[in-house]
Amino acid sequence: MPLTPFHLGPGLLVGLLFLRYLDFPTFLVASVILDVEPAIVLFFHLDAPLHGFFHSFLGGTVAALLLTAVMNPTRASLSPLVSFFKITQESSFPRILLASLSGIYLHILLDSVMHRDIQPFYPLDVNPFLGRGTLLGLNVTMMCIWCFLGGLLVYAIKRLVVVRR
Repeated sequence: MPLTPFHLGPGLLVGLLFLRYLDFPTFLVASVILDVEPAIVLFFHLDAPLHGFFHSFLGGTVAALLLTAVMNPTRASLSPLVSFFKITQESSFPRILLASLSGIYLHILLDSVMHRDIQPFYPLDVNPFLGRGTLLGLNVTMMCIWCFLGGLLVYAIKRLVVVRR
C-alpha cells in the first residue's frame, strides 16, 4: 500500500491490544515506515519495484534494527504526545525492539497478500502469501479500516476503564 495511511489501522489495534508488551509509538511508526520505500521509488522515478528489499523479512529486520536504534534514545521525547492521549506506558529497549520487529513484519505480511512485486523471503523469489482474486486489495484495505475502528473502540474502552477507577 504505497503512500497510504491504511497500515495505521492494524498498528493502532494491535498496538493497543498489546500495550503491555510493545512500545506504542514505536509500533505505530514501524507499521507505516516501510512505505517510505515505494514513496522514494515513485518520487524519484526509479526503475525499481515499489516494494523492494525492505518489504522482505531480511530487509524489514534491517529496517527494524535501524528504527530501534533511532527510537531507543529519542523515545522519551515522545512521552508528552503519548501522555496527551492518556496512554501510560513505561518504555524499554526490549519493548522498542519487539515493537519495531512486529510492526514491520505486520506491514510486510499485509502487503505480501496483495502486491505481486513483494518477495517476503528474499533472496528467494517466492511469495506464498500472495492472494488471488480481483477484490483482494479492497478486502485488505477494508480490513485495515475495520482495524482502525476497532483500535478506536479499544482506546475508548481503555479510557472508560481508567476513568471509572
